[in-house]
Amino acid sequence: MSYHEAPAIAASDAPRLDQDDRPTLRFVTCGSVDDGKSTLVGRLLYDSKTLLDDQLDALTSESRTVGTTGGDLDFALLVDGLQAEREQGITIDVAYRFFATPLRRFIVADTPGHAQYTRNMATGASNADLAVVLVDARKGVISQTRRHSHILSLLGVRHVVLAVNKMDLMGFDGGRFAAITAEYLTLAGQLGISQAQCIPVVAPDGDNIVAASTRMPWYSGPTVTAYLESVDVSGDISQRPFRLPVQWVNRPHADFRGFCGRIAAGTIRAGDAVAVQPSGRQTQVARILTPGGERDRAAAGESVTLTLADEIDVSRGDVLTAGSTPQISDQLAAHLVWFDDQAMVAGRRYVLKCATASIGAVITSLEHRIAIDTMAQESGTTLDANQIGQVHLRLDRPLVFEAYRDDRDMGSFILIDPISHRTAAAGMIDLSLSRATNIHRHRLAVDKSVRARLKQQRPCVLWFTGFSGAGKSTIADLVDRRLAELGRHAALLDGDNLRHGINRDLGFSSAERMENVRRVAEIAALFVDAGMIALVALISPFRSERALARQRVETSEFIEIHVATPLAECERRDPKGLYRKARAGELTGFTGIDDPYEAPQAPEISIDTSELSSDAACERIIRYLRDNHYL
Repeated sequence: MSYHEAPAIAASDAPRLDQDDRPTLRFVTCGSVDDGKSTLVGRLLYDSKTLLDDQLDALTSESRTVGTTGGDLDFALLVDGLQAEREQGITIDVAYRFFATPLRRFIVADTPGHAQYTRNMATGASNADLAVVLVDARKGVISQTRRHSHILSLLGVRHVVLAVNKMDLMGFDGGRFAAITAEYLTLAGQLGISQAQCIPVVAPDGDNIVAASTRMPWYSGPTVTAYLESVDVSGDISQRPFRLPVQWVNRPHADFRGFCGRIAAGTIRAGDAVAVQPSGRQTQVARILTPGGERDRAAAGESVTLTLADEIDVSRGDVLTAGSTPQISDQLAAHLVWFDDQAMVAGRRYVLKCATASIGAVITSLEHRIAIDTMAQESGTTLDANQIGQVHLRLDRPLVFEAYRDDRDMGSFILIDPISHRTAAAGMIDLSLSRATNIHRHRLAVDKSVRARLKQQRPCVLWFTGFSGAGKSTIADLVDRRLAELGRHAALLDGDNLRHGINRDLGFSSAERMENVRRVAEIAALFVDAGMIALVALISPFRSERALARQRVETSEFIEIHVATPLAECERRDPKGLYRKARAGELTGFTGIDDPYEAPQAPEISIDTSELSSDAACERIIRYLRDNHYL
């Protein structure tokens, strides 16, 4: 198939798609509904001659049948791929398209204009180097223009093209363009958008898209394509201190241990000194391995495997650093763009994912919301979908990060609802709260290894999970007694018993149940640090909660025991009468009836007490501890 020809670019100038040395620019288009975003992108695709003949034929046919341009080519159809979009003539989801010119490659994210899809726009802008903000010349700068520009500012997009579209409907009035330009440049200055190029366009006709418009002789600036080809969006990312979030520990055999990830900032050379954060332990880089082979040097943006000179503890979520130390804190101030239809409520628990780290987090307070129309900060207690605000966060353990304004990779995060698994919000870290940076972890002379040696055992957590009535507490009590008979030091943390003490202030809402698990995990980790064996008997229905508990100790110290007694058998036993109450509607949010239970996918031990007696289950666990040298 051949590439179609457009008059704006000669056939001999058509881009060679095998030119790999051209730089790539990622940009996002945004603006209000029906401002012409998809039409502009479609025009760029058409004029760059990256459409194949069959695509052009389909565009011609669909323009006649479902287009909105009276039979003329409807360039928006090249981008609006969803049936609902074509029926309504709007963009709903983010559409990614690729095209190229002789000077540059482009990846464009066309985002929706409706306020209700603001979260989609934020997603499209999260990896953009530049934004094309469209404005209808008849309407000028409106609320959605301000909302999108504010999000661009929060997401660190500092280069903006303001495309003032539909100039033909304003009689190509240069005064109107100047007024809109002045208003937007004032807004951009308030938001810290340092580079804003304003261009008058007529997207369907191609005026100032690729070729300069003859209908607006008063404008002498660049066309959209010329500006996109020439704008310099390169930052100093390779000049910043080295940062490598560890994504995977590669251990194919006993003689090799590599740490894999994508370099977020800086450069690294074989022999350079590095530190492992948050522990602060120091070593040197022994080798740098890449898909293309071993190298002496690697820089920001490259995916590498590093081997280290010393055998030190490095796990997924840790960060290898050189130069200045990154920020490390468990208390953060951050801006959120709220995604979830369920409103943000302070005190709820989420899973925070930043770079390669996953950490339990609680939104402790909403400091303010952003009033998009006025840019003012207003008080409030919650954020609804598509709203923006600043919050304070408390994390289960310290996070290695940078402020978002300094490093988009190390300063951005998402919040995931651990129950629904929906992405609840996108966040940008502003700073560490001072009360957290003033707290330091002390290295103690008598540590876990000393205490374990005195007790002649390996400390660990035996985490019993399963439905109510499965037999968790019964088996845990038997194991506790057997350990005592063997002269071992253990402690049993039973969920019901703890609710009479340290967790007596907690109810049974989803947030309070998550806090219940978090507290128990912290106590278990303290017992392990004391060199003891901690037995935890807790329904703990969600994998994310159990994963967070596992992260509180070393990998080999967490033994997940799934008491996998079927729900029907647990309900038949019903030792506390809770299933009967749940079925009668007297008890809501009961696991297995109207609340889900996520069974472990790969537990260390699985026991079904409908097939195995409690005594036999106890002996299986003791045998596992002996076989793996915990006793």
